[in-house]
Amino acid sequence: MESTELKNPDLYVNRQLSLLEFNRRVLAQAADDANPLLERLKFLCIASSNLDEFFEIRVAGLKQASALGATQAGADNRAPQQLLREISQRTHALVEEQYALLNDVLVPELAETGIRFLRRDEWTTAQKAWIKDFFETELLPILSPMGLDPAHPFPQVLNKSLNFIVALEGKDAFGRSSGMAIVQAPRALPRIIQLPAGTEGNGETDFVFLSSIIHAQVTALFPGMNATGCYQFRVTRNSDLFVDEEEVDDLLRAMEGELPSRRYGEAVRLEVAANCPPHMAQFLLQEYGLDDSDLYQVNGPVNLNRLLAVCDLVDRPDLKYPGFTPALPTELGHSGDLFEAVRRRDILLHHPFDSFAPVAEFLRQAAQDPEVLAIKQTLYRTGPDSAIVDHLVTAARAGKEVTVVVELRARFDEEANIGLANRLQEAGAHVVYGVVGHKTHAKMMLIVRREGDRLRPYVHLGTGNYHSRTARLYTDYGLLSADSVLGEDVHRVFLQLTSLGKVSSLNDLLESPFTLHQGMLDKIAREQAHAEAGREGRIIVKINSLVEPRIIRALYRASMAGVQIDLIVRGMCSLKPGLEGVSENIRVRSIIGRFLEHTRVFYFANAGEPELYLSSADWMERNFFRRVETCFPIKDPILRQRVEDDLACYLADNTQAWVMDSEGAYHRLAPAEGAEPMSAQSDLLNAYAQKD
Repeated sequence: MESTELKNPDLYVNRQLSLLEFNRRVLAQAADDANPLLERLKFLCIASSNLDEFFEIRVAGLKQASALGATQAGADNRAPQQLLREISQRTHALVEEQYALLNDVLVPELAETGIRFLRRDEWTTAQKAWIKDFFETELLPILSPMGLDPAHPFPQVLNKSLNFIVALEGKDAFGRSSGMAIVQAPRALPRIIQLPAGTEGNGETDFVFLSSIIHAQVTALFPGMNATGCYQFRVTRNSDLFVDEEEVDDLLRAMEGELPSRRYGEAVRLEVAANCPPHMAQFLLQEYGLDDSDLYQVNGPVNLNRLLAVCDLVDRPDLKYPGFTPALPTELGHSGDLFEAVRRRDILLHHPFDSFAPVAEFLRQAAQDPEVLAIKQTLYRTGPDSAIVDHLVTAARAGKEVTVVVELRARFDEEANIGLANRLQEAGAHVVYGVVGHKTHAKMMLIVRREGDRLRPYVHLGTGNYHSRTARLYTDYGLLSADSVLGEDVHRVFLQLTSLGKVSSLNDLLESPFTLHQGMLDKIAREQAHAEAGREGRIIVKINSLVEPRIIRALYRASMAGVQIDLIVRGMCSLKPGLEGVSENIRVRSIIGRFLEHTRVFYFANAGEPELYLSSADWMERNFFRRVETCFPIKDPILRQRVEDDLACYLADNTQAWVMDSEGAYHRLAPAEGAEPMSAQSDLLNAYAQKD
């Protein structure tokens, strides 16, 4: 098939619609009664949070494109206007599913276990008294209700904040009737309040929503008037920051100036209570410049993600996943000297099954070792109170040459990264902010140590962030190595990031935006050539997203030549498997389970001389062309076999795997009759980690 025919829009799934389908798979975890009950509630919250970000970034971008009259379509040939209509249909259905699952399944099942969300019509006399006192002491002093009139225009409403529109009867203190008011819930207070155990009618785990408390007491905010209706609403805004990097002199200052605007970007979605009268919903839509397709009327709290707090407030291990202790690889030895262990052989860590602690410990030892002269590291997301940052600060204060490439534009972590950049600079570290026009997404650390009469490089390269919390929630690989060739490559990449000069070609590493895309095309083409020559062609790829059209066309051509291709794609996938004459040799599956699948693995059989790479990059345009990414080989045959075994485990999964059909729809696998149930995550957890 000619390349032009492979550009046929019918061969591609729209990336945004594919992302919505991923969220549907997450929501299915909340409906799956094989999962512990509080974990199902977490999955519901995650689905809600994912949908928030989808609107803040994806829908916001499409609305901007549509407003500008853009007609440019993706590989699937959907223009922004058409896509917005399809998204609206699908997201409305998805939101209905979320609230039906909450109200009809999860809330009743939680109540059976003693975890209750009490509605206003269920409150006892004692509960009403406690709630009234809570309102008067904790809420009333900090609420600022705003009646709407020419002197009190519609207030600015923060992105995703909880608000109420109130219908009023009667005249205010100045003899006027405004008819409506806005009440903004205090950001400082939790959205779910646990009732004190022991009060009449209260169980150990009874909760009320802050919104219910405000509803019940709202008339007290308007003396002399009567509140005839009180309805929650929430506005989602465009949260994508724009900084013209070519025009700013100081990226740090520019980012600091831009961050506040995120709270008040253009509105893209309005959520209101299901019982909100049509004329009030229309008033809000008009206020925010939205239309009916942007309105979501919901039967429950307008922000389901707030329910996540319950999982922390309730001490019920029987309703959560069993705890576990990540493994410490035996290669680390008993001496505690990580430099000695890494000199002996490369060490591969597979989080969360393997502990993240050796990574932080490696940096701690480097910070305190007088023979270590320099430390260089990239930071994309680290989380609060990061031990990694603490060790970098210690090293800088000890007089070591510490260079940190901090990515200020890590979405939704910009403010935190500005803070850690300032802290590192104050400690004496050299801090740079990456490359103009390219996010630094590579995960790498370089430690330079004097050993005898030479300087030896030690490296850590990973698929995930230097973030100890997500290392227990996301699956990622990390490699510790004293390989001199790999060390020289990492050194050259850091030189490029700091000096901005050209570097000579790399030996082992592939790097975006320079060699990674072409490197992948070349390796796919090599498998195609093997198949065309009658040799076995085999590709296994595990990534989060696959949407780059040239890569997809290369995979289609390889499939047509007979290459057997398995793609384990967590989220967006624009490739369609199983198309007659095009992708009959391609299979696509997605694994959704306890941990967020985050590893990027590229395996090429290469006619008996296999190559296996790990990477920070997904197969997306942004990762190939607009980011600095690294892709590194696993050269040790034992470690390579371990990763191949992990891939085989994921391909054998028949309980948490979803397979894509030729139309782009996903179907959850179940064990065949008589077959053993297989869960990759459970099997890896049992193989490596220890149950608490």
